[in-house]
Amino acid sequence: MAEQSAQPEYRIEDLAHHSGATVRTIRAYQDRGLLPRPERRGRSNVYGDAHLARLRQIADLLDRGYTLASIKELLEAWDTGRGLGGVLGLVAEVHGPWTDEEADRISRAELDARFGGTPDEEAIREAVELGVLERLPGREGEEYLVPSPQELAVAAELYAAGVPLAAITGHLRELRDQVEHIASRFLEFTTEHVFARYLEHRPPTDADATEAATMVRRLRPLAQQTVDAELARAMRLLATRHLQIHLSPDPPVERDDQPRAVSLPAGTIRAVQSLVGAEGVEAFIAAATEREVSKRTLDALAAGRHKGE
Repeated sequence: MAEQSAQPEYRIEDLAHHSGATVRTIRAYQDRGLLPRPERRGRSNVYGDAHLARLRQIADLLDRGYTLASIKELLEAWDTGRGLGGVLGLVAEVHGPWTDEEADRISRAELDARFGGTPDEEAIREAVELGVLERLPGREGEEYLVPSPQELAVAAELYAAGVPLAAITGHLRELRDQVEHIASRFLEFTTEHVFARYLEHRPPTDADATEAATMVRRLRPLAQQTVDAELARAMRLLATRHLQIHLSPDPPVERDDQPRAVSLPAGTIRAVQSLVGAEGVEAFIAAATEREVSKRTLDALAAGRHKGE
């Protein structure tokens, strides 16, 4: 009978090399209880594949934006037999791609050619800041990663139509704020009505996390489908209205009674939500604005009266 092969063993330096973590980081994880203690062999500490797998799990969760404290909760749940497979599946599902679009690469020469042929370092810097372009290590200034080729193509078409780059990036910033608000509302809605039952425990049980991951896969396309349908409806309505205005021989009538969209910081929206709930945000902000306008009007009238005395 063939002798069973021995499990791999690592010194801490070897474990650091295979995992990509530093020796200092491994020791810090041990001190925080994230990594099991090694086996003692004489004067040496010996690590195994379980330690290597744990380090890779921690690195993956950190990349996904989890804090060390929340990672510790997840790992402790696993170690106490509650299971982690479903939780990690849920994490992977949420952090997976929310679009079928695939990233591409573009050379600096091609990029310059698509936007007028003249190098514009400020425009490149802003595109990187917005995430429209990503720098590639070792290819600085020569080639860039394009997470959304469609978004870059839209920018190129707008530029070719005569829209200045500054106006394009400004519009993207404004649009991004509004879309993030829509995404936030969709998440609040689905959390309240769908996912709350799966997230009663912290962390959720393995079975609940597995069911929640399945539900994420089912609901993933709904947000984009809804926004696509509503955007098409709004564009058809508003584009027709704009065309009628511009084709009319009479100058457009100025109207001040039409609602106007105003971008507010996400922190302000969250603060108002904590006071009045998601459904009362618009009414609260409108009332607060009207009260402030009325107060300033009264202050101005009072100041004018005192000045005339």
